[in-house]
Amino acid sequence: MKNEIQRDRLKSRAEAVSGFYQKTGRMPSFSEIGEMLGLRSKNAVSKLVSRLEGMNVLEKDKTGRLIPGSIAYPVRILGTVEAGFPSPAEEELADNISLDDLLIQNRQATFLLKVSGDSMLDAGIMPGDMVIVDRSQTPKSGDIVIAEVDGAWTMKYLRRRGESVILIPANPKYKPIRPKNELKVAGVVTAVVRKYG
Repeated sequence: MKNEIQRDRLKSRAEAVSGFYQKTGRMPSFSEIGEMLGLRSKNAVSKLVSRLEGMNVLEKDKTGRLIPGSIAYPVRILGTVEAGFPSPAEEELADNISLDDLLIQNRQATFLLKVSGDSMLDAGIMPGDMVIVDRSQTPKSGDIVIAEVDGAWTMKYLRRRGESVILIPANPKYKPIRPKNELKVAGVVTAVVRKYG
């Protein structure tokens, strides 16, 4: 119960900082955070900022100034949609979520790549899509990976069979790739982003 109360308080404080950022277009100073949240000591503000940093809500730049983390671009969740038979639905605000929170586990180890080529079509990855890649994940057989194979970069399924490693495309037009000399996996694809229109 105590943990739940602390979690709720932290969430409401994060929302207050986010609200300030959304309204003013800048992050609050430490003293503004203290004023806004009724925190009297610099130590209390500093502890709160550290906790919000740990949650990736905000970050500090090299000078110690606060910069937005996941609060920069929150998107409202309005409920669910039926992908089968149509059903009556009402719009209802379910929550706010940052796409960073949804798609990125390790901010420092994550990068985006734009897809060219159609070798991963059957995996639902189209030319022009953006893939989110996490360098910190240990690649497992079956993962889609970004790899340098014999000096050339590619995105394929990773397949391990005993000691051998094969890169498998998701399009029958392409053949599997067996490294002749060297294979370096740069990261695991964790999400695909596609913009329509």
